[in-house]
Amino acid sequence: MRLNNFLRNIFAIPLLSFALTICLCAQGSQPRGAGSTDERQIKQVLARYAESIDEADVRLASKVWLNSPAVSFIHPQGDEQGFAQIEHNFYQSLMRDTFSERHLKPRDVAIHVYGRSAWVEFFWDFDAKVRKDGSSISTHGRETQVYWKMKTGWRLVHVHYSGMPA
Repeated sequence: MRLNNFLRNIFAIPLLSFALTICLCAQGSQPRGAGSTDERQIKQVLARYAESIDEADVRLASKVWLNSPAVSFIHPQGDEQGFAQIEHNFYQSLMRDTFSERHLKPRDVAIHVYGRSAWVEFFWDFDAKVRKDGSSISTHGRETQVYWKMKTGWRLVHVHYSGMPA
């Protein structure tokens, strides 16, 4: 029973973060100014996130993501629930095993910080080489990320990405 309560509480973190953000917006709370310490820290985490994909590096990913069953990642190839699935299905099976080279370039980044929660919106360009046949691919898309501020710094708790609109 304690485990169920624990898991219920852990799964509530991203939803609570989102709800808190909405409440703060509704109350007229203003985001921190551009260039704030939080914004600079989130930019650093975003840079590490891109590097973790470029290197298909689960060790680096574990320093970006909150290691929790509550985190989630929605992408065109799947819907990962929990850091273990993100690590295995996205970083290892998709990024590492599918591509021999990867380069993710976020652009037009907008960071919104509200207390201990934040979301980041950006467009991205992704260039890669397919491991199987050496062919090159280039894709473009958009992404929204949700962050939660921990005692140790900002951690990624949710990603939703998709291709560019038609």
